[in-house]
Amino acid sequence: MNTRNVSLPRRGFLLGLTAAGASLGLAGCGFKLREAPVFAFKSLSVSGNSAMINQIRRELRATGSVTVLPPEDASKADVILEILGEDRNRIVISTNSAGLVRELQLQLKVRFRLRTPAGKDLLTAGDVSQTRDLSFNETNALAKEGEADLLFRDMQSDIAQQLMRRLAAVKEI
Repeated sequence: MNTRNVSLPRRGFLLGLTAAGASLGLAGCGFKLREAPVFAFKSLSVSGNSAMINQIRRELRATGSVTVLPPEDASKADVILEILGEDRNRIVISTNSAGLVRELQLQLKVRFRLRTPAGKDLLTAGDVSQTRDLSFNETNALAKEGEADLLFRDMQSDIAQQLMRRLAAVKEI
């Protein structure tokens, strides 16, 4: 009975030492949680109206440090983000012996550029792309269509976050 009472506090002490050691190890390696991006501009205009552009606007508003202006007020903005193109592709990767699709690759590619209202390029035209693989089954075609839509939304969110990091990399206007 006496050994049970002694071992429980000892285990707690050892667990505490282990947790403290792990946190000190992470602190020493330079690990730091990702912070909200800091932008060199206070206002931005994005033209267009698609699901991708709306996602970018939401991400910018969520930072709290950038005012997103409508396209008609682009001349008043510090910078203008132009979405030059958005491509969604489905590529057949593999088929079975009967020629039916077994696996697809979903691709989402966004071409963009960042400039000032005066026309100075801050970020020249560049691409951000994402791909996902999707197994396909003809008997569950409707479910696989829904899964493809979810994967496209996930890729869209990833691309919007990558764009935020690229915009934050601009240090001066």
